[in-house]
Order: sequence, then C-alpha cells, then structure tokens
Amino acid sequence: MYTRLGFGLYLTELKESGVPIGICGLLKRDGLEDVDIGFAFLPKFRGQGYAYESACAVMAYGKRTFGLNRMVAITSPDNYGSARLLEKLGFNFERMVKLSDNSAAVSLFASDV
Repeated sequence: MYTRLGFGLYLTELKESGVPIGICGLLKRDGLEDVDIGFAFLPKFRGQGYAYESACAVMAYGKRTFGLNRMVAITSPDNYGSARLLEKLGFNFERMVKLSDNSAAVSLFASDV
C-alpha cells in the first residue's frame, strides 16, 4: 500500500522514550469506496488519549499530503470505545457494511475532513 498509494499504517510511540505503543494510519480497503483511518493500541496504553492524538495527526496528514476531503472508519458494532473516539474526532455513523460476502457487518463512520 505504501508503494501503490503512499500511505499505510504507522508506528505510534511514546515521544519521551520511543517505546512502541500501537499503530495508526490510513488504509484503502477493496471493500470501501473511501480511504479509512485505522488504529490499534496495546492494552496498557488505551484510554490515555494516544489514539485521539495520533488519529488527529493522521487525518491532518491525509488532508494535507493526499488531498483527502472525506475519510471513513470501521469498527465492530460492540466496540463502543472506538465509536466514541470516532465521534470525538468528528466522524458520524453512516451505516452497517460488509467488507466481503463472508464477513460480519461492521459499523461505518464517515467524516468530511
């Protein structure tokens, strides 16, 4: 994806120590029309604002560098923490989608960046 589109998932680390704490970045999934933002953090680093901070930076980077005016995000329907974070980032729930015929439905959120 980096070679084809110039973006992908990026390592997120603590500024002071360089300790890796998770990932955050931009993805272009075959099953989605728009570029989506994704993130995942190690359990001991969740709930401390790192996902919000890194997602804000990635969204700004996507807009500035790639001209993205709309981004989406997906989460499992029962992942209330991610849904709250997406809403805090300015995303709104749009609909349930299936990324493939064999997959479970996921919640699709969208934001005009």
